[in-house]
Amino acid sequence: MNVGIELSLGEVAASLVLVAIAAAVSFWRRADLERDIGIAVVRSAIQLIAIGYVIQAIFDEDNLALVVALLAVMVAFGTYTARSRARRVPGALGPIAISLSLAAAVTLGLVLALGIFEPEPRYLVPVGGMVIGNAMTAAAVALNRLGDEMHDRAREIEATLALGATSTQAAEPILRRALRSGTITLVDSTKTTGVIFFPGAMTGMLLAGADPIDAVRLQLILLWTLLGAVALSSLVVTTLAYRRFFTPAHQLREPPAP
Repeated sequence: MNVGIELSLGEVAASLVLVAIAAAVSFWRRADLERDIGIAVVRSAIQLIAIGYVIQAIFDEDNLALVVALLAVMVAFGTYTARSRARRVPGALGPIAISLSLAAAVTLGLVLALGIFEPEPRYLVPVGGMVIGNAMTAAAVALNRLGDEMHDRAREIEATLALGATSTQAAEPILRRALRSGTITLVDSTKTTGVIFFPGAMTGMLLAGADPIDAVRLQLILLWTLLGAVALSSLVVTTLAYRRFFTPAHQLREPPAP
């Protein structure tokens, strides 16, 4: 049985035919996505090639300090990206950074403590990247929902505060909905795994010639790890961010000027 898969640059270039189809569909339907598709293709190639060399260097050095440094850079970029999607949440940078850092530290710490993975770069780098990426998406979605609802339901919140409720009590229904928004996508995809689609890790292992049962076991570990990371990230970011909408006297702050 093959234990690896080798692809030439020509085979990689051949897959651009599918990109051309996407651009043609956009042009045909006047969706005006051709430029974005082109930028996405170029950026993905540059970024993946660059990170490929970085990961290879980390694997060659086999140094956990370099792994921590790389994960910190991922958290920083993830924080910036998620912040750009949460414009309506004041001071969201800190809560996002804390939530991504905690999600990465807790989930990776647990899988190492439980002996699921060895403390080696070849495990920590890909798993850490998946954890931070999914936590970032969940935090961004949760904050976007939180910001929209805090603005749209400002009168309702003020009325609740006027009746003697605390800021926590007034924001509790909104926090529930924001938390649900941040986690529901991964929950739904986990429900349909193996029925509607095969996740990336499992597909990669099968293409590389791994035993299907081994691929399934690894995918289950990753899915359940990501569920924990996404739930933790959404919980922490919404819990920290909603306080930015209220004063210490439990009054709703005026929304910032656009």
